[in-house]
Amino acid sequence: MTSLTLPSELVSVDWLNQSIDHPDLMVLDASFFMPGVERDGRLEWLDMRIPGAVFFDFHREICLHSTNLPHMMPSSEDFQTSVRKLGINQNTVIVVYDSLGIFSSPRVWWMLKAMGAKQVAVLDGGLPAWKDKSLALESGAQSTSIAVGDFIADYQDKMFCDAQQVLKNTQTNERIIIDARSAERFSAKVPEPREGMRSGHMPNAKNLPFASILSNQKMHEAYQLSVVFNAIAPKDNGIIFSCGSGVTACILALGATLAGYKDICVYDGSWTEWGGSADLPVVS
Repeated sequence: MTSLTLPSELVSVDWLNQSIDHPDLMVLDASFFMPGVERDGRLEWLDMRIPGAVFFDFHREICLHSTNLPHMMPSSEDFQTSVRKLGINQNTVIVVYDSLGIFSSPRVWWMLKAMGAKQVAVLDGGLPAWKDKSLALESGAQSTSIAVGDFIADYQDKMFCDAQQVLKNTQTNERIIIDARSAERFSAKVPEPREGMRSGHMPNAKNLPFASILSNQKMHEAYQLSVVFNAIAPKDNGIIFSCGSGVTACILALGATLAGYKDICVYDGSWTEWGGSADLPVVS
């Protein structure tokens, strides 16, 4: 069988269905839900998934365990060990989806890219779009054991940034900081969903709610994304994306990538770290 090449960082249900049996393809279920939502991604994966999909748990397993911040990026070594256990190889072509359409799948797409994966994409519309086409589903424990992969992590440290880098940018404006949270959270009109978080936003940050680049949980067309992002940040500007905990910022990172932006960074700690620290400035 010929080698498989992704057409884009975003693939359609039709493309995935046509490629589903290719030996180089791996499908990852990255479903995750916000605090207070009584749903469990792994349990739902067991109940219903795209055939062959492997569950990628970035919240409880493939994350940094030595911090109280949620689902932070793990070390290269830990990431490599974890994804090899999932069966990911150097030549694996990866498609990531989630059960909400486009919500948590871009987080895993960004993690994999940051660790050097060459071919990884998000399924546009996710599991709902797959189900809308009445395509095959499976459930229960996977019947075959997974062979350990040979993936080699190669961390691209410019793809994530920390609080000190963001703080510097609030003063220099070297990069534009874009916050993916809702306008109400950004402007401190509603309390944060996590306890102990201050309300408001970082100085000089701009707001682009992640939902504004989606329609029916699918990504807007590239030309529409270009219009939205160009209104906030010229293409020659670097961008730092932030959100509540580093998940929906990656939706904007995906949208900006599709719009042609190259210099993109995600603030991993996001508002959970910033809003929880009295040492970092907040405005509303």
